[in-house]
Amino acid sequence: MGADGPGSAEDAAALAAARLLPALGQCGGAALRAVWDALVAPGVPWGPDRVGPELQVLSALAEKLLPEPGARDAGPDARRCGRFWRTVQAGLGSAEDALTRKRARYLLQRAVEVSAELGADYTCDAHGGTGPSLFWWSEKKKDELLKFWENYVLIMETLEGNQIHVIKPVLPKLNTLFEYAVSEENGCWLFHPSWHMCVYKRMFESENKILTKEGVIHFLELYELKCLPFSPDFSEFIIGPLMDALSESSLYSRSPGQLVGSGSPLGLKLQKFLVTYVSLLPEEIKSGFLLKFLQKMTSRHWCAVPVLFLSRALASVPPCQALGVEGLLALRDVLRRTMVTHQILLRGAAQCYLLQTALRLVDAEKVSLSDVSVFLASLRQEEALGRGTVLWSELCDWLRGNERYFRQPAPGSQGLLEASLTAYVKNLVQEYMKSPAWEAGEGGLVPDGLEARLTATMVLLAVDVEGQKAQYSEKRRTQNILRMFLDPLLDALMKFGTNVYMPVPRTDRALQLLLKLLHTCTLRGSRAQEDEVSALLQNLVMSTSESVSEFILRRLTTNELRSVADLDRCHLYLLVLTELIHLQLKQGWKTGAPVCRVVSLLKNASIRHLQETDSGQEPTLARQIQRVASMATLARVCEAVDLQPALQQESLDPAPLERLLSTLPLSQTLQKPCADDPESRSFFEESSSCPGWGRIVAQYVHDQWVCLSFLLRRCHPLVPATEGDQLEPSPPTVWTPALILRAALDALSILPSDQVSPVFCCMKILVPQLLTSCESLCLEAFDVAWRVLTSLSNTQQTFWPNLRAFVQFVFDDAVLATAAKAKGQAYFRIKEIMYKIIEMSAIKTGVFNTLTSHCCRSWLASASRGPQGALSSARHYSDLLLEACTFGTVFRRDQRLTQDVQTFVENLGHDCAANVVMESTKREDCYVRICAIKFLCLLDGSNTSHKAFVEDLAIKLLDKDERVSQARARYYANSLQHRVKNRVWQALLTLFPRFDQNFLNGIIDKIFQAGFTNNQASIKYFIEWIIILILHKFPQFLQKFWDCFSYGEEKLKASICTFLSVLSHLDIIIQNVPEKRRALKQALLVALQWGLSHNFSIRLYALVALKKVWAVCKALCVEDCDAWTALIERSLSQAESVHGAGNAKKNWQRIQDHFFFATFHPLQDYCLEFLPAARGAPPPRLTPCLRPRNAKKNWQRIQDHFFFATFHPLQDYCLETIFHTLPRLSGVVEEEWITLSRFSSFTDIPSDTGPPWCLSRTPLRELNPGDWSQQDTGSGSGEADGPSEQADVQKKVIPWGHGLPDADLELALQDRAARLGKSTGSLIVVASLVDKPTNLGGLCRTCEVFGASVLVVGNLHCVRDKQFQHLSVSAEQWLPLEEVKPHQLTGYLQQKRAAGYMVIGVEQTAHSSDLVQFSFPEKSLLLLGNEREGIPANLLRQLDVCVEIPQQGVIRSLNVHVSGALLIWEYTRQQLLRRTGALQ
Repeated sequence: MGADGPGSAEDAAALAAARLLPALGQCGGAALRAVWDALVAPGVPWGPDRVGPELQVLSALAEKLLPEPGARDAGPDARRCGRFWRTVQAGLGSAEDALTRKRARYLLQRAVEVSAELGADYTCDAHGGTGPSLFWWSEKKKDELLKFWENYVLIMETLEGNQIHVIKPVLPKLNTLFEYAVSEENGCWLFHPSWHMCVYKRMFESENKILTKEGVIHFLELYELKCLPFSPDFSEFIIGPLMDALSESSLYSRSPGQLVGSGSPLGLKLQKFLVTYVSLLPEEIKSGFLLKFLQKMTSRHWCAVPVLFLSRALASVPPCQALGVEGLLALRDVLRRTMVTHQILLRGAAQCYLLQTALRLVDAEKVSLSDVSVFLASLRQEEALGRGTVLWSELCDWLRGNERYFRQPAPGSQGLLEASLTAYVKNLVQEYMKSPAWEAGEGGLVPDGLEARLTATMVLLAVDVEGQKAQYSEKRRTQNILRMFLDPLLDALMKFGTNVYMPVPRTDRALQLLLKLLHTCTLRGSRAQEDEVSALLQNLVMSTSESVSEFILRRLTTNELRSVADLDRCHLYLLVLTELIHLQLKQGWKTGAPVCRVVSLLKNASIRHLQETDSGQEPTLARQIQRVASMATLARVCEAVDLQPALQQESLDPAPLERLLSTLPLSQTLQKPCADDPESRSFFEESSSCPGWGRIVAQYVHDQWVCLSFLLRRCHPLVPATEGDQLEPSPPTVWTPALILRAALDALSILPSDQVSPVFCCMKILVPQLLTSCESLCLEAFDVAWRVLTSLSNTQQTFWPNLRAFVQFVFDDAVLATAAKAKGQAYFRIKEIMYKIIEMSAIKTGVFNTLTSHCCRSWLASASRGPQGALSSARHYSDLLLEACTFGTVFRRDQRLTQDVQTFVENLGHDCAANVVMESTKREDCYVRICAIKFLCLLDGSNTSHKAFVEDLAIKLLDKDERVSQARARYYANSLQHRVKNRVWQALLTLFPRFDQNFLNGIIDKIFQAGFTNNQASIKYFIEWIIILILHKFPQFLQKFWDCFSYGEEKLKASICTFLSVLSHLDIIIQNVPEKRRALKQALLVALQWGLSHNFSIRLYALVALKKVWAVCKALCVEDCDAWTALIERSLSQAESVHGAGNAKKNWQRIQDHFFFATFHPLQDYCLEFLPAARGAPPPRLTPCLRPRNAKKNWQRIQDHFFFATFHPLQDYCLETIFHTLPRLSGVVEEEWITLSRFSSFTDIPSDTGPPWCLSRTPLRELNPGDWSQQDTGSGSGEADGPSEQADVQKKVIPWGHGLPDADLELALQDRAARLGKSTGSLIVVASLVDKPTNLGGLCRTCEVFGASVLVVGNLHCVRDKQFQHLSVSAEQWLPLEEVKPHQLTGYLQQKRAAGYMVIGVEQTAHSSDLVQFSFPEKSLLLLGNEREGIPANLLRQLDVCVEIPQQGVIRSLNVHVSGALLIWEYTRQQLLRRTGALQ
């Protein structure tokens, strides 16, 4: 039974068990007692791998192990054994295979039946000795117990179906189980809660994630519905299976109809549950539970979404002193686990919530300030803990409130004095400034900076805490406190310039602390200008600037840097120098300031070092290190001058630098140092392959290109005065532009990916000049740069800066203009790169944003400087704007979830410190369209160049719409095709004010043709809207509009409603028509004509148009139409009063009230976005569904439709309506809605503040999308109330409920059936003549369900067929199969007849028996015929009888699977009746 071997060993064990267990069941009490004692002996191991075999034994011996009423020999009673019930529970909740779970259910059912029959009270001890019994029985509560276990077994059986629509109606019965399980009198558990946990565990481990989510939500809602008593099993279940289930990211998806960014429903329920559960926990239990909860979070790597919501739930737990040092360490470990996710915003938000958790749950008396500081050091300040945020203030409040209560170090320990926060920080700085013994020496490694960051954070926290203590923020007190903390640092910094013997490690630590203080002190948020701490710190630092500057000058220029580790020190010195330059400029630049003087001296000394030669000798390591440091210094000086031009006049004359670069071989690697040198020898011994030298050389080459880039920018302006100016850089005399570009290509081949940015900057300056004369070289530059960029696609920190540099040089305005003018290979290569970038954007969000933003900004800058033709070059790249206007991918489910959660975090605003610390990158796909639309809004229709660009783009948009319409891809609601077409018409509506009549003459036919195309509702509205606007502004096109109604009805059936919707706004259209009567008369004729259409929807739209036009006629008193008054009034009256079949009247009312006909104004509603405040508006009563069978209702609903009732084509003409309101109302997915706030937050392109781009002036934006578009789908769903506990539910048949358990162990069964351990009958089904896998799969499933003994097939390989498996749903695993070839059937049938079987053919013959009259013997064999030919004649002679199914229809036969299923069921029915004695 306990065999561990796979395959044949398991089969042998199962077969042995199947043959031995029945024999054991027939043995006497002694043998049975021995088996039972072996199962429950205390020393017997117990684990998940033994559950299946034990349940097989228990189910086989159930009749002997569960007492029978009136039995004389009292054998073992399994009900009284805790081991028995634990095994049953493990089988119910954790077993992976269905057969083991089925055995567990059978044992439970059998135990309940036996208990009810015996009627005696008994209990089984709870495992662990606490809580209620695992199982108990009381005759007084028999009815309640039977009801409880009946519902319990029903739930467990239903869960086997794994189908949410079957399981969901059963869940109310689970609530009833809790009502039975908890005593109302004393509030304790009556049934052991582990039974309930089995149900949830089964749901959590389901392969159906929808079922898992439903189970998790149901569990989390427990404490919202009822107050359950505490149970250790509940806590263990939460920390175990529940948290395992919560690790699945897909569970946190939005519910249908929920807005983007509104948060995860499961995340909110998790938060409420944890708050409630922890609040109800006993105080002595709470600490242990929370610690285990955190330790569980540290046991795995969580995805970004689950860890965010788990951390948020923890941060919401009411404050309590539950965690000590161990809990703080667990929180720190969780923080480290969050660092593995790539979603930076979610990672930062999780860190914020974990810090809030520490502030709420940590007991200050159990932790020391050292423990707290180490925990804070694990937070990333650039992602979460930023000074000036709400979270920083909360941390300061917590430190101030608990300052006196922190645990003190034990006497004699090495810990710092922690009498107060001030004393601790003071000692922390003093200890930091002491150089540890292991850091002694001049050439040691530079510290990693973690200790400096910890010290700087604690200093600033202590200063801010002291600032909170002082009333009205006394500046003098803050200054004194800061000075007291930083005295050791300032004292050391002041000695830098004079004490040349100060240990290098101490100087390293001092400079690192200085940098961390300056970086950490930066105040985030709106109060940055009011920060006196930052100003005081800067003043203190500047007081030491002369000493620090002199120290940096000495270290960098006097050959003190000699080892590889000194290069890290060089980098540290240059960072400090850069910070000092920034501080000096903030305080005001002064001639002769120490920093300025040092910069000039550094430049001169660096050039001097680089010009020195080695006199023909091999260079030493120290000499080469000095050269690398000098080049790095020179590069940083150039960067500082670039950022601060004030330095240029005093510090940097470009002539010496130009002379230096002219003598240096660009991109040539730095010569390796001489191996005989002692320092070099030690370096090579440490790294025999010298990978470190490669990094050094790369840095050296990088710094060369930084200097050269500075020179090229310094020698000419980046932007020419006029478009005709030539960009002529003046490189060093030895290097021509072509040679420099060639050297740049060589540099790209040797530089690591994170150091190519300065090379791109040089290429940006050189390519425009060389594009005409050296096009092939420029093309090579494009290709090499693109290869470098694509190799960076997985490197986040270097990819985005290099992408910006690449875009700036390839898509430079001068490059684009030159390439477009020549129309050579460069022009097409640039377009090719553009499409490659768009393709990359599909897998890396934000790439196309960079390109679009750069091009739009450069074109606007060019247009602002140049004459009328300034935008002419952009016209050649209108494809970029075309793609930008229609850009946006359909995300996978996991990508959409991440986007939703990121939006949710962003919507938290300043409440989440991560939003304040990290700036929004604006990399979402919608910002590509926003950038393009804002650019188009800034174009001037009176400008010839702008007008040509707009018209070219409009034509391409129409062509793209036509291509999408003709594509073979599936076109359904919210598909990619639908979204692209939607964006096309949004862009066209945006461009409409810049169209003139001449241009419209060329495109009007395309616009009308689009109206004839089958489109989704949102696109129809946009097309109708733009037609209304065209006809209103240019009435000359009215005749073309009337011509659209002249086609035959069959051609117009799908599209005439579009033009009738336009006609309903005739009052807007004819505002500029001098002769309105003619237009009104024509409109009446059209509406009356189409009101007689056979199509119901067309008649409805025609009636709405008729009603609207007739109202205009009456308002204008048009006498020419008086003759039609009676006809029109009668038609409208009939529509209003229609009764009887259908819903015509309501549809009539709906279409009249539709916003497009009743409210929408094509001009006044021309705007972008919908205000969030309008979301609470009361809903109208409409849906767009028009059903002829419900004419009255549909008539009312179509009149109330927003397009007819609310929408005003003029007053609603704004970007609000185009990009938010109309998509929202027309059922477009939320990802396509763009609010005005997004337009305003995107500042790369300035906003046009003209009135058409603001808010709609009609009630349109106050409507709810559910008003009309989703009422039918949402009403009547029953989701609100849910099914009641008394409602009937589906229940899958459990075969063991209809047979005795010992039947599955008879030796007469086949080996396969015995191994499966299931009950079977004596029916044999022979399907060797059946060919199709689908029929065989269906027969296999039917035979397994009704317990056939064996299914005979022509070839056992059929079970591998996917079609077979799709129909059989794994039935072949539970049913014995046998292979008999068709030519072997004669012998097989004769053999079975000799064994006592009646051979029955399923066939229509002259002497066949009616199925209704036929009586099946127990040993029956059914032979099924071929799908086409039936049973051949040679086999008909082998049959004892043929049975046919009576038919009432015309078709002469049934499918072979259906026929077989009918006979199998009839056989099963008769056998069941025989067992009950009902069949004679």
